Amino acid sequence: MDERVGISVLGATGSIGSSTLDVIARHPERYRVVALSAGQSVELMFSLCQRFHPEFVALENAEAAQNLQLQLQAVSSSTQVLTGLDGQVAVATEGGADVVMSAITGAAGLRPTLAAVRAGKRVLLANKESLVMTGRLLLDEVAQCGATLLPIDSEHNAIFQCLPQQASGVCTTGVSGIVLTASGGPFRQWSLAELDAVTPAQALAHPRWQMGPKISIDSASLMNKGLEVIEASFLFDISVDDIDVVVHPQSTVHSLVRYRDGSLLAQLGAADMRIPIAHALAWPERIDSGAQALDLVALARLDFEAPDDKRFPALGLARHAAKAGGTATAILNAANEIAVQGFLDNQIPFRTMMDIVDHTLNRVEARAAHSLEAVIDADASARRVASAQLQHCSVLSS
Repeated sequence: MDERVGISVLGATGSIGSSTLDVIARHPERYRVVALSAGQSVELMFSLCQRFHPEFVALENAEAAQNLQLQLQAVSSSTQVLTGLDGQVAVATEGGADVVMSAITGAAGLRPTLAAVRAGKRVLLANKESLVMTGRLLLDEVAQCGATLLPIDSEHNAIFQCLPQQASGVCTTGVSGIVLTASGGPFRQWSLAELDAVTPAQALAHPRWQMGPKISIDSASLMNKGLEVIEASFLFDISVDDIDVVVHPQSTVHSLVRYRDGSLLAQLGAADMRIPIAHALAWPERIDSGAQALDLVALARLDFEAPDDKRFPALGLARHAAKAGGTATAILNAANEIAVQGFLDNQIPFRTMMDIVDHTLNRVEARAAHSLEAVIDADASARRVASAQLQHCSVLSS
C-alpha cells in the first residue's frame, strides 16, 4: 500500500500549480500526484502526465480534453481525462487525495474549492477569490466538514506563521492587528498622467514575482492587496480596520503581526512561492522548498512606505466592500475580473478598471450572503453591470 500523501492540484499549469509540482518532485518519498486540472493546456498537461502519472486529469475545454485523451492513449497511459466543471470537482474530491492545492484563478475556482472542503480535504488555498466571495460561508463549511484550510498567498501564509500556534491551529490571542506588505507593483512611482498611458505588457511585467496575467494586473493596480485585506479579515477573524497595508518594494518581509505588548513579528524569505507552498504541504513540519536562502547582508536594507490611495484607489474600494459586508465582496471581485479582462484586451485604459469597479459597487445592491446561491446571483448581476459599463467605457476610449 502506498503510504505517501496523495495530492490533487487544481490549476496545475499555472504559476502556483507549477511551483507546487516542483516542491512535490523534490520529495518523491513523501508525496504522490493523484490528479491534476487545468484550462486547455494540452501539451503542458501531457508533459505533466508523463512526469507524474496522475490517476486522472481534467481540462475545462472539452476539445482540449479530447485531444489530450488521444495523446495519452497513443503512449498507453492509464491516466483518465475528464472535462468541464464536473471534471474540476472530481479532481478536488478524488478519494485518493489527502491534500488539494486550490490554484485556479478567479471565481472559476469557487465550486472546486468548496467541493474539496466538503470532502474534508486539507485545502491549500491559493484561490483567494473563493474566500473573498463567500467569506463565512466557506469557513463554516470547513468547520462542519472537518476540512483544514491553509493559506498559500505569501502574505497570509506569513501571518499564519507569525500567529500563536495551538493543537487545533492558530489563534489570535494577544494580537492587536496585522500588516500586509505590497511590492507596489511596476507602477509604484508613476504619476497619474503616466498611469493613463500604461499598456498591458507594462502591467504584466512585475518587478519581483512571476505570476499569471490576472494576478499580475491586480498587483499593478493594488487590487490584489485589496482582495488580500478581505481574505485576511475572514481567515484570521480580524476587523479590516485592524489590517494595515504598507508598500515594501523588496518583497522580503511577506507580512507582519502586531501584538498588544508592542511586539511586531515578521516572516522573511525570498520572493519564491515554493516557500509558502512547502510550508502548507508539510505543516506543522518543515521541508526543503528549493528556494534560495535569504542573504541578509546582501539584502542590506528594507524599505516601507504608505500606499497612495489617490493613484491606486483599489485598496479603498476593497475596504468599502468589506465593511458593507454580505455579497459586496463578491460584487467587487466580479467587477474587477471583468475590468481586468477589458484592460488585457486593450478595451480600456489602466485607471478605468477601478472606475468600472466603483460603478458596479454603486449599482448592484449588496445583500446578505446567506447561501452559495445568493453569492452566485450577486456575482452574475455584478458581471452584467460591469460588462455593460466596460462597453460604455470602451466606446469612450476609442
